[in-house]
Amino acid sequence: MELKLDQALSLANKRLKEGSIEEAKRIYQDILAKFPANKKAKTKLIAIFDIPTRREQKSQDPTQDQLETLIKLYSHGKLKQALLQANNLLMQFPHAVILHNIFGVLQAGLKQYDAAISSYRTALKLKPNYVEVHNNLGNALMNIGDPDAAIRSYKRAIKIKPDYAEALNNIGNALKEKGALSTAIGNYKRALSIDPNYVAAHYNMGAALKEQGDLDMALDSYGRAIKIKPDYAEAHYNMGVTLKVKGNAVAALDSYRQAIKIKPNYAEAHNNMGNVLMDDGDLSAAIDSFSQAIKIRSNFAEPYKNMGAALMDQGNLDAAAECFKSAIKIKPDYADAHRNLSNITKYTSEHAHLSELEKLHQSESLTDTDRCKLSFALAKAYEDIGEFEKAFSYFTKGNALRKIFLGYSIEQDQNLFFKLKEERPSMLRNALKLEVGDKGFVPVFILGMPRSGTTLVEQIISSHSDVTAAGELSDISRYGALLAQGESEVTSEALLQFRQSYLRELIKRSDGARFITDKMPLNFRYIALICAAFPEAKIIHVQRDATATCWSNYKNYFAAKGLGYCYDLSDLSIYYKLYMDLMRFWQTAYGSRIYTLDYEKLTTDQDVETRSLIEYTGLEWEDACLYPQKNNRAVRTASQQQVRKKIYQDSSKKWLKYQRFINGAFDGLDSLQG
Repeated sequence: MELKLDQALSLANKRLKEGSIEEAKRIYQDILAKFPANKKAKTKLIAIFDIPTRREQKSQDPTQDQLETLIKLYSHGKLKQALLQANNLLMQFPHAVILHNIFGVLQAGLKQYDAAISSYRTALKLKPNYVEVHNNLGNALMNIGDPDAAIRSYKRAIKIKPDYAEALNNIGNALKEKGALSTAIGNYKRALSIDPNYVAAHYNMGAALKEQGDLDMALDSYGRAIKIKPDYAEAHYNMGVTLKVKGNAVAALDSYRQAIKIKPNYAEAHNNMGNVLMDDGDLSAAIDSFSQAIKIRSNFAEPYKNMGAALMDQGNLDAAAECFKSAIKIKPDYADAHRNLSNITKYTSEHAHLSELEKLHQSESLTDTDRCKLSFALAKAYEDIGEFEKAFSYFTKGNALRKIFLGYSIEQDQNLFFKLKEERPSMLRNALKLEVGDKGFVPVFILGMPRSGTTLVEQIISSHSDVTAAGELSDISRYGALLAQGESEVTSEALLQFRQSYLRELIKRSDGARFITDKMPLNFRYIALICAAFPEAKIIHVQRDATATCWSNYKNYFAAKGLGYCYDLSDLSIYYKLYMDLMRFWQTAYGSRIYTLDYEKLTTDQDVETRSLIEYTGLEWEDACLYPQKNNRAVRTASQQQVRKKIYQDSSKKWLKYQRFINGAFDGLDSLQG
């Protein structure tokens, strides 16, 4: 028992040195709860509260024994009892500065922040240079949502004590709350220059750097915090969040697992781990993670919504709908849950969810982000009931908002496509010349415009027993975008490194199959890179009716941020022309390496087109490829419901219901297909 006590004291002293005052307080309180007479813990806690020694005691102060009794009650978590005792003492010693500070701390502990602020201000009237009280006042002001006033209090503390690392860290937090990230980071750096082992400042700087978009530096800050405090669950968790944003799903998963190992009831970590597993296609494990998050916190709406999405991917629509409804019950304005529910609901004019969506959309408190998502949900509902003018109106509203959020300009893609063409000679000069055996691993790239039929084609090919479908992978862009755009020098060594990085990720998903599909449609941009790095690859370009494709892009909300061209009819038309121009450019350069599949022909002459497709891949024929609707793999795209049905004709004519509203925006595009 003594060893455990020593360990607890050592940990508390370490946290105090690191600047984790609140955590140090908690550990000292835990020690005193078990060992009320422990002098070391009592002395440290008294020091934290800045209680004067007997020698320093003034006549207007309560005795040290009286103050220590307050601390003992505080350390046992008896805040209300301590508050009552402090109030009695204040009646006897109304000018005791330390008592007003303790009174404020107790009130803040009970979340009585307005009362705490009053107590702190009384203390400062009695002792204007009481540095700890200025800091405590700032904390209380932050808790009532007044960061400007909090900053003024922290600045007063720092003026009195320039090396007050805790106040510098706190002012950083207040500035981060206001969105002043660069200034916040500057304050964290000042705190760390005073105390390099101040773990909270490392952690908070990581959060600010992540928000600023400097992901590598954020990871470095979280890593420093973890090095100082290996059991810092929140730092592991946020490292996972940052790694996920960087596209490093494997490392993110490890970070979430570490956070959960330290803190098993960490609901957010279970939820985010589920998201990574879902992205990786492990839907059963993802659902288990979401279920665990819900078990820990039954009123946590997000894992209900995420579990609904995973169940949708599995094709279990009834269970998915129940999950979305549960999320909405917890959080009635949860726009993502409403939008997902709308995608699997068949509406009538009397449907209760339709009126719920309308009411929510009109709410003045709704953010524009949520209004955008609800606009797409309402457009889907009105399309179901045949009110196409209303549906188009909501499509227009949702798309306009989404374009604003993304800050998209068509010039971005015009510049990108120019760079891609410009790098083709470098790709040709440095293309890898590899000996590829007949039994080698074969990546199959299925690409084209989004909503052109790539999901169906992947369903067809992955119905074959020697094929695994990986879905839409971001790895070509993640590892190769800089090369493809000429922002990194194209050399044989660089291409080989790119190849190895990509194949390493792809093989993890292969499940032992020789062929594995990557159906990221926008990989059409990187055909030169793919041809240079993967001489064995199969490239399938799926082409569908141009107007149908563009309209389908416009009517769908895409969570991914790289599809900014989708949200404006004019941008869509220009982008489609850029796409066709680039495909002609690639086909001139690479000829038979690219197999172009006509989606319309596939729907009208399925047998012939499917056999031709399978022949191109080099696979032996299997009849299962004629029945893609029986392929039970998970589907994570906007086409997930369509591909579970038999191949049908006329899907490309649905846009005709909106022809008069589109007003010729896509006229002439079909002639580009040749």
